[in-house]
Amino acid sequence: MSVWGKIAGVAAGYVIGGVPGALIGAMAGHFTLDRINDNQVVFTIALISLAAKMTRADGDVSAMEIQAVQDVLKVPESEQKNMERVFMLAQQDVAGFDSYAKQVASIYADSPQVLEDVLDVLFYIAYADGHLHPREEQFLKIVADLFFLEDSVYKRVQARHDGSVQDPYVVLDVSRHASDGEVRRAFLDAVRDNHPDQLQARGLPPEMIHIATARMAAINEAWGVISKERGL
Repeated sequence: MSVWGKIAGVAAGYVIGGVPGALIGAMAGHFTLDRINDNQVVFTIALISLAAKMTRADGDVSAMEIQAVQDVLKVPESEQKNMERVFMLAQQDVAGFDSYAKQVASIYADSPQVLEDVLDVLFYIAYADGHLHPREEQFLKIVADLFFLEDSVYKRVQARHDGSVQDPYVVLDVSRHASDGEVRRAFLDAVRDNHPDQLQARGLPPEMIHIATARMAAINEAWGVISKERGL
């Protein structure tokens, strides 16, 4: 079953105007995600909610940003209207994103890699219009802090999306002064941790596994630059 079918199942009995009430409640802080026993549904709801909040950070909701969310989630045509309505409701909600981010952080307290996955997709959406607005950057930094992610993690994720600041060593999270063996291990660890199977096991629904492909491309490119530079 697709993640959208699962979300519809979770929302059964809570439908408001054709939009899953469970989603609306989650965005408004009235529906706790820890009541949902499905990692893929939790991840998707968390992503939609935080993405909706972030796209308002620069004061201009871009059609490209909404399209980016749909692209990331692989929203089927039959669900796009509902997704857009849920997205807009989350944007209009007066509840602060920080309280919701804290709930997500609590759920994944023992799975920091999942929190990095959420941050990674938010960066993808933020860069959909070609640049990162200062307010979007501020939003992402606050989310990373609320997720208790180290600054090196934040920089690593950003480096995978921003070609202007991309540093292959930052992408692999290894010191430029590390030995060849250490750099190779960092590369292999990155490949292992970001393999599509690993991401799906952590809760990313199959509809989002294409994110792993893009991430692996950045990791392989970083290794290619470093290995050529060092003659490995």
